[in-house]
Amino acid sequence: MKLKTMSLYAALLFSVAGSATAQAKELTVMISGGFKAAWDTLSPRFAQREGITINTVAGPSMGKTPQAIPARLARGEPADVVIMVGDALSDLQKKGATLPGSRVELADSRIGAVIKQGATPVKIGSEIELRTALLNASSIAYSDSASGKYVSSQLFSRLGIEDQVKAKAVKVERIPVASEVAAGNYAIGFQQVSELLPVSGVTFIGELPDKLQYTTRFAGAVVRSSAQPDESAKLLHWLASPEAQQAVHASGLHSVKASKPAKVADTVQ
Repeated sequence: MKLKTMSLYAALLFSVAGSATAQAKELTVMISGGFKAAWDTLSPRFAQREGITINTVAGPSMGKTPQAIPARLARGEPADVVIMVGDALSDLQKKGATLPGSRVELADSRIGAVIKQGATPVKIGSEIELRTALLNASSIAYSDSASGKYVSSQLFSRLGIEDQVKAKAVKVERIPVASEVAAGNYAIGFQQVSELLPVSGVTFIGELPDKLQYTTRFAGAVVRSSAQPDESAKLLHWLASPEAQQAVHASGLHSVKASKPAKVADTVQ
């Protein structure tokens, strides 16, 4: 009887220890749309290599929606890592929501455009071509995130067509702009390239011309309340490695040329 009791006690200890180990090998990552396509490819690789479980929580880097990453953290949702627009991450850093020194620059995202698959081809490679395309378009869609803010508040005015396109330019909230273009609701749509490419039913027509392009930096950091700060930091540094950056490029993003955060003037925010 005593031996049986000891065996049950040992089994209980083993069960508790196993449960704690399993819990210790979980990471929750909050991520915004621009880096999501690359993340969907890379996260299973890291999880398999490290023998961990990764829980992905998607949400905008900014905005008033309850799904936005800052809003999630503010109401106490658990997270180990955040990957988001660099300037929005800087705001979280200032508020002390992330561990000091844990920020890693991950990718630069440029703005591009799509039209419905099968529609008459459109060129936007030069300033003249872009202006003509916008003036001729029956409707224009842009996102409610970083890229859309630039398109609506700066791009149109820089092209000198703000008044001409104001009535036909619409902000698409929460869902991919390309999905609305694919459905035929808008003639042309603008968003970060990495968010356009995964959507079927559209034709990608290119990035904005260099002189009119605005780059959004994506970066990650370890959340201050993370129970796994070392594993979280390891994940972020791996995402910035040459091995992982191959998938970053394939998703339509560009590698960061400098290891330090982008200047405010170089980002949409």
